[in-house]
Amino acid sequence: MSPAASEAGGGSPAWNRPASASGRVSPLGGRRPRRDELAQFEGGSVDDVVHPDPWLLIVGINPGLWTAAVNAPFAAPSNRFWTSLHQAGLMPHRVDATAGLSAKDEAEMVARGIGLTNLVNRATARAAELSREELSEGGRRLVALAQDVRPDVVAILGVTAYRDAFDQPKAQMGKQFYSGVSGALGSSGASGEPGEPVLLGGGELWVLPQPSGLNAHAPIPVLVDWWRQVAQRRRSAR
Repeated sequence: MSPAASEAGGGSPAWNRPASASGRVSPLGGRRPRRDELAQFEGGSVDDVVHPDPWLLIVGINPGLWTAAVNAPFAAPSNRFWTSLHQAGLMPHRVDATAGLSAKDEAEMVARGIGLTNLVNRATARAAELSREELSEGGRRLVALAQDVRPDVVAILGVTAYRDAFDQPKAQMGKQFYSGVSGALGSSGASGEPGEPVLLGGGELWVLPQPSGLNAHAPIPVLVDWWRQVAQRRRSAR
């Protein structure tokens, strides 16, 4: 997450890397990567789906290699993100991002009030390769971003990464509440009374399963149910 990248466009310094004024550009020019090409995208990044006023701010952990290769979120063919989003009614069709995210699909997300970012904008083969320091930094950036865009709901996709990013080792899936004596989320700057719901920028914080095809505990019906629960928390039309 370089400062130059996070400050480029989008109206907020807290976005990871908004697309350039000319639009989202795939390093592979609109084709899917070959398996033998993926390793070269280690350490790469992905553009956020920037929304100045989203009702829903979706937060991935970090881009995978396929995502970095085509500069499109959740692009790997095995990822269940786009299928579950469609089946839950949050998108009108199943987006195919395996060769890149089209301008039309990105505009549809924004029109539906959805923004998307990652805790860490560094591509790895597995999220477990990220350090606690990277995740903690990402948590602090997320708090700043939420304070800027004021969503109704912030949905982090991955409970293990959430626990590390916000120093909440006992956190479970679902809507989050402050716990412990301090009622603080690690070094993020977010705090409240124990038992109160966690609000980031005024929006409820939810933790959902990671949609990766490697997550055997989150088949599509489970993900769809979580998205429908989140959709019920929408407070405003925007």
